[in-house]
Amino acid sequence: MSQLLPALLCLNAGSSSVKFSLYRAANGAPELLLGGQIEGLLTQPHFKATDAQGNTLNERHWDQPQRRAEAVETILEFVKSAAKEYKLTAVGHRVVLGGTEFPHSVVVDDAVLEVLDHYAPIVPSHQPAEIESIRLLRASHPDLTQVACFDSAFHRTKSEVADLYALPLSYRDKGIRRWGFHGLSYDYISSQLPKLSPRLAAGKSVVMHLGSGASLCGLSDGKSVYTSMGFSPLDGLMMGTRCGSLDPMIPIYLMDQYKMTPAAIEKLLIKESGLLGVSGISNDMRDLEASTEKHAQLAIDLFVSMLAQQTGAAMASIQGLDGIVFTAGIGERSPLIRTKACEALAWAGIEIDPALNESNSHEARRISTEQSKVEVWVIPTDEESVIARDTWQLCKPQ
Repeated sequence: MSQLLPALLCLNAGSSSVKFSLYRAANGAPELLLGGQIEGLLTQPHFKATDAQGNTLNERHWDQPQRRAEAVETILEFVKSAAKEYKLTAVGHRVVLGGTEFPHSVVVDDAVLEVLDHYAPIVPSHQPAEIESIRLLRASHPDLTQVACFDSAFHRTKSEVADLYALPLSYRDKGIRRWGFHGLSYDYISSQLPKLSPRLAAGKSVVMHLGSGASLCGLSDGKSVYTSMGFSPLDGLMMGTRCGSLDPMIPIYLMDQYKMTPAAIEKLLIKESGLLGVSGISNDMRDLEASTEKHAQLAIDLFVSMLAQQTGAAMASIQGLDGIVFTAGIGERSPLIRTKACEALAWAGIEIDPALNESNSHEARRISTEQSKVEVWVIPTDEESVIARDTWQLCKPQ
């Protein structure tokens, strides 16, 4: 009987979904085998899996909500049946916040989980679900090595000043600092720049991760210097349902004058604001671009305005601008947002080629003109490959 080849599973657990990717790890760098997700856990769950080329391998629907434990087991059962020649040896998890304790990915043990629990209240929409998935697998499959890969880790290269809020330093020591997130995405983009544009890899660039959650990162020599997200993933840019930067007096005012509870304010700022709140229509940029309603256009204009403002702040921090990179759902698939953002930043010497910008290509590509002082790129992100890379580095035979 032939020996089974080692494989790695990457899990990205959200409040109502679990995404997964399976990688082979037989010949050095992990290679994608298949992936998919179960979404709508709280309503009518939908499971879909595809191979590395995007062909559908399996699809299922349920009429009743599923617990996360059931979703994880469904994924494991599918992986075992679809990849029988492979032996699952490790699971890498996306975890949003690892604090100062973990500036890099780490094998999970009891001490690691204690730290992750400590930071969970800062990221209530993400971290508890991620921790739950780890604990579920520890209980059901104790033989599997588990690795936590942190969105915050990439930003641990920021300076002490870039980490601070203007509060007494005792609060910094309590964990109130500018952590920054989407680090797995920025890590991937940084790793791609040397082969795409050596100038940007060694220079100063602003990477815009624009999706339902949105942020940007100022890179210098491939390292994080500035990020728009701060203490929590609520800060910075306007997002699908999150407000982004907000005067800190506003929640206090809402509690005092409108008697809103902390829970009600949390719901307002995280789930009822952003594109959805301003437009009154949708949290999906595609819906707003297709709409003729004036508030849809207002939401788009505010999104671009906040993006331009944060780009200016990033430029001040990295002391210049050699390039801009658009990535994630909106960044990769919305020519309109890229056009509007570059028009708002034209004063910095940015000029894009309309034909290149409108291209439907899914490959990394430069969309700026030859005359543009600033390079502009569209680079599809791949957070799962970063999780697989780090998991393999920590688990491969020495």
